[in-house]
Amino acid sequence: MSWRVRGAVVPLSRPVVLGIVNVTPDSFSDGGSFFSAEDAVAHAMRLVAEGADMLDVGGESTRPQGATPVGVEEELRRVLPVVGALRTACPGIPISVDTVKSAVAAAALEAGASVINDVSGLRIDPAIARVCAEAGAGLVVMHSRGGVGDMSTYQHATYGPDVVGEVVAELSGRVDVALGAGVHPDAIAVDPGIGFSKRSIHSLAVLSALARVVALGYPVMVGVSRKRFIGEITGVKKPAGRTYGSIGAAVAALARGARLFRVHDVRGAREALDAAWAILGPDAAGMPAEPSAGGAPARPD
Repeated sequence: MSWRVRGAVVPLSRPVVLGIVNVTPDSFSDGGSFFSAEDAVAHAMRLVAEGADMLDVGGESTRPQGATPVGVEEELRRVLPVVGALRTACPGIPISVDTVKSAVAAAALEAGASVINDVSGLRIDPAIARVCAEAGAGLVVMHSRGGVGDMSTYQHATYGPDVVGEVVAELSGRVDVALGAGVHPDAIAVDPGIGFSKRSIHSLAVLSALARVVALGYPVMVGVSRKRFIGEITGVKKPAGRTYGSIGAAVAALARGARLFRVHDVRGAREALDAAWAILGPDAAGMPAEPSAGGAPARPD
């Protein structure tokens, strides 16, 4: 299996690590740490040196304490300089941009991004699908409910007895929107939205039954890094201290079929996932495991 993104094909014959680059003053775990373009680029380059295969740049927080939406112009001001600089500094690394706005998506792709990561799953601005289709870009369709300000809270975390079934059904419907707009099936990845509109018990249920998400037939991305449910399990209150629990959850997701991992702490995740893959690879994916060399797995399309 592989994932077709703009200008490259990302092989999924081993775990793919996306390093998180938040260009926001209010991210839940590192808000303000890399808010300037210079700091964000320096941080991104460190993540690549630690083994990140891709970079995921975001200019609007969806933190669980209730995020404040930002306008298009402000998001562009935050994101575009970083995307442009990274495209020059590390041309072999595919860049994903985390946005729910089609105008930001279009400008980011023009600046050199290869993927749009829409945490609203095309609910807030369905035109993102058309933008990705026209650019031949990769698209991550994530499950969530509500808007930017409350999708990471518990406000919409109401489910019946089959939590996973509801998540899969809603996610499948959003994929249909992408396909209807012309996005190529090979360009789509899905994300069950761990921690988004889900209490910890819901996130754990989804991770435990991740095979049902994998059965949709698209590469599965998980973002468990530093999430609230990790803190509840481990007792670690500060998000930045949840490294080990996050790595454990990522390895469990790998064993259940996830292939794309959005992480803050790249080095630990890279080493743990590679070690787990050496053991699980053939059984988990039906193909031989490949040793990691670090850096981007992408090859020219």
